[in-house]
Amino acid sequence: MNQRGKLVTLGVIGIALAVVVVVVLVGRGGDDDGGETATPVTKDVKLEKPQPGSVVKQGEVAHVKMETTEGDFTIDLDTTDWPITANSFAYLTEKKFYDGLGFHRIVPDFVIQGGDPTGSGSGGPGYSVVETPPQDTKYPIGTVAMAKTGSEAPGTSGSQFFVVTGAQGSSLTPDYAIAGKVTDGMDVVEAIGNLGSADETPTKQVVIKKATLEQG
Repeated sequence: MNQRGKLVTLGVIGIALAVVVVVVLVGRGGDDDGGETATPVTKDVKLEKPQPGSVVKQGEVAHVKMETTEGDFTIDLDTTDWPITANSFAYLTEKKFYDGLGFHRIVPDFVIQGGDPTGSGSGGPGYSVVETPPQDTKYPIGTVAMAKTGSEAPGTSGSQFFVVTGAQGSSLTPDYAIAGKVTDGMDVVEAIGNLGSADETPTKQVVIKKATLEQG
């Protein structure tokens, strides 16, 4: 082969290698930051309504650790002032109901909301409990309270919960039962809160990988 033929052959090989490199880089696109792809699951689960004190008793020390795709945070359940709601939250956690569910509603500087098995904002566990809030109930930053529809009685809750992330929580009326408050990992909650949009839908999917009940 003459010198010109060798140069042409090397050129072809070089182009082929370049194509391979481009294909590899394109194929890895979106993963070079080590980020985790989050896809919430949907569930069609109907649970029996728990009896008061069946999982955590009034006054018992209990926590729920939420491991999410954005990091972990811990909720101290308020079993003293809200024993029915705290027990239901603990029950759902023990049943692994929250595992795999996403945060379907994120309102920056206000709340992050999750716990819906359908992801539509209208799902629940198949039961509800009621614990009517006192008229002086407040919802400071870090409060974990239970979502309800406008037609449901004050203090009604199923599985959907929200965490207050901004001062706007002070504008909430005393209609929402409280499960507890975030005592560790509030920076993670705030980071999730920054993933909201003007229409309250997440700009990035955030999934609860695992929720664990810790007692005592």
